[in-house]
Amino acid sequence: MKLLFFDDFKLGVLKGDAVVDVSDAVKDIPHTGPHNLISGLIERFADYKGRLEGAATRGQGKPVSQVRIRPPLPKPYNIVAMAVNYMEDGTRAEPAPINAFHKSPNSVIGDGDTMVLPDVPATIFEGEAEVALVIGKKATAVGAGQAMSYIFGYLNFIDGSARGLPPSGNTFYQMK
Repeated sequence: MKLLFFDDFKLGVLKGDAVVDVSDAVKDIPHTGPHNLISGLIERFADYKGRLEGAATRGQGKPVSQVRIRPPLPKPYNIVAMAVNYMEDGTRAEPAPINAFHKSPNSVIGDGDTMVLPDVPATIFEGEAEVALVIGKKATAVGAGQAMSYIFGYLNFIDGSARGLPPSGNTFYQMK
């Protein structure tokens, strides 16, 4: 099931090229905004999955071209990213050591929104396509064999970076 927020942060299900409004199916989840709604839904997904599937089947969809797609997780509690998580260019024989870093939850934007660049003396700003995993339940010291059972879903993510900053102090967070 492909969940999304659209227009005025209505909850929808993507079915092909159409978005079906399923907001009524989750209106009883206590929330003060879309960030609480999606967090509450993730916590209670087993209870709401059938309702969402039914609403998506019965509902009339709107073409994707006629809606504004919003951030799927408008204010995530935490964003942890991994540096040097690629191997496809052939320059590495084995994965690099784990090098995690935090990204600001304020940096989340929606489809077609403008990425605000920091006022830093970078030589270039880059947007790198990533796959983001949404962790659906509390996880501590999880082994590789169990890791997938903690993932609620995934989404596309553009990691904005500033490159070529002068080497004075800790600029890593500034460039991300």
